[in-house]
Amino acid sequence: MNKKYLMPFLVLAAILTFSSCSNKLKPLAEEYIKAEPQPLEAIGGKVPVTINATFPAKWFNKKAVVTVTPVLRYAGGEAWGTSYTYQGEKVKGNNQVIPQKDGANVTMKSAFTYKPEMKKSELYLTFDAKIKNKTVKLPDVKIGEGVIATSELADAATANAAIAADKFQRIIKEAHDANIMFLIQQANLRAKELNSDAIKEWKELVKNADEAPNQNVAIEISAYASPDGGVKLNTGLAENREGNTSKYLAKELKKMKVDAPVDARYTAQDWEGFKELVAASNLQDKDLVLRVISMYQDPETREKEIKNISAVYSDLAETILPQLRRSRLTANIEIIGKSDDEISALAKSNPSELNIEEILYAATLTNNDAEKMAIYTKASELYPNCYRTWNNIGMMAFRAGDLAKAEQMFNKSNSVKANPEANMNLGLIALTKGDQAKAQQLFGSAAGVAELGEALGVLYLEQGEWAKAANSFGSVKSNNAALAQILTKDYSKASQTLNAVAKPDATTSYLKAVVAARTNDANAVISNLKAAIAADKAMAKEAAIDLEFAKYATNSEFAALVK
Repeated sequence: MNKKYLMPFLVLAAILTFSSCSNKLKPLAEEYIKAEPQPLEAIGGKVPVTINATFPAKWFNKKAVVTVTPVLRYAGGEAWGTSYTYQGEKVKGNNQVIPQKDGANVTMKSAFTYKPEMKKSELYLTFDAKIKNKTVKLPDVKIGEGVIATSELADAATANAAIAADKFQRIIKEAHDANIMFLIQQANLRAKELNSDAIKEWKELVKNADEAPNQNVAIEISAYASPDGGVKLNTGLAENREGNTSKYLAKELKKMKVDAPVDARYTAQDWEGFKELVAASNLQDKDLVLRVISMYQDPETREKEIKNISAVYSDLAETILPQLRRSRLTANIEIIGKSDDEISALAKSNPSELNIEEILYAATLTNNDAEKMAIYTKASELYPNCYRTWNNIGMMAFRAGDLAKAEQMFNKSNSVKANPEANMNLGLIALTKGDQAKAQQLFGSAAGVAELGEALGVLYLEQGEWAKAANSFGSVKSNNAALAQILTKDYSKASQTLNAVAKPDATTSYLKAVVAARTNDANAVISNLKAAIAADKAMAKEAAIDLEFAKYATNSEFAALVK
């Protein structure tokens, strides 16, 4: 070729060669990418992943734009994560710039909405690359495999719905008082006082209680003197008032043929009674009087200082002190209710003979769910205006798995009277439907309900707040509580909880197998999986793809169990 034409040709070839090389981006090797955790794990209904990648030196073309997106692929579908876009040094844009000479480390975070199919899956990093306007194909890079979904074993439908409890008391204690009043510095009983309607009614009440077969009565006499007059004088007065009252009452009880124990005592200066009456009064300067009482402990000093408040002392003498010169008669009556056997028998034969507290209590005396439901249903017929009957029917329906009926009954309970038990139970219903926001709102209206901690524990499990869940469950012995302990790696406590579950099921045994796998107890893995599969054959299919048991895949017994 003529030298005249050779030089331009060589220059053009060099330009084309340089251009061709600059349009290339090499595949990013797997060694430059790390995804965590490995394997992935479902948390709060999501599968989060953090990807740390390195663009090595001289890899990133100065005119390139590369969009990186993680994708989780599983049988029947795929889920795409958050895309991150990077650019070379000569690109005009607002993306993170990757220097060509030194390269850079980048971090990408994504979260996929969990589906059960994701247990068996593969995580890839995909690349959409361009240099100028020219597309550059880069292969996907596999960076992870499988999802641990143990947290998804949380089940709101197995939590304990709240019972609206009875207020049954076997022994009801009542105290009935009547006062015999005395004149100042006197201890004699006056006919006017002894014949008052209050004393007559009190004696009649004592007589009726003594004769009733289901009542016991005991009597107290408390005699007092008012604080004015000095300790020595008041001690004698109070003692004499107690003595005269005791003699009188002994005669009256004998006449009524009442054999009740009598306990008598006296108080020389009734400062406590004085303080209560002053506090409840409309007296001028009453706060000053109360302050004097709190400042001085010596009775004589108190009396002196109060008398010095001349503006109020005359009112005290007329309105407060006379009320303290008395003997108080107290009839302590115990009303003894029906026995458990009587209540149980009536609940079956004649429930209308039971009051609302007794019939609700009757349901707690049987462990048979059908009998409980029958009692609560009858209670709702007899006492339809008691919200507790409807809530407790709903509680039994929830326990039986009839969530539609349970929801209907909880709403009925709230319509009779808004109550925290029904709110908590409706929160559990919301959780079974996947509505965490509504559940949280309803739980917020269930303060004071005994079962609320367990319900919140399930909510926190489903929200991925495992430590809060474990704390909320407290001493609850359930599969859900044990799951929270497993997820917080408290395997010893999880084992104790699972062993104490009142009605163990397939999930109980499956969780025991998970604990065994995490604590390297191969024999316990096999024995507990056998129990789980015996209770529910579907557990075999779950265990076969569960990465909790990945290291037992080559175990012949395990393989035979899950095939």
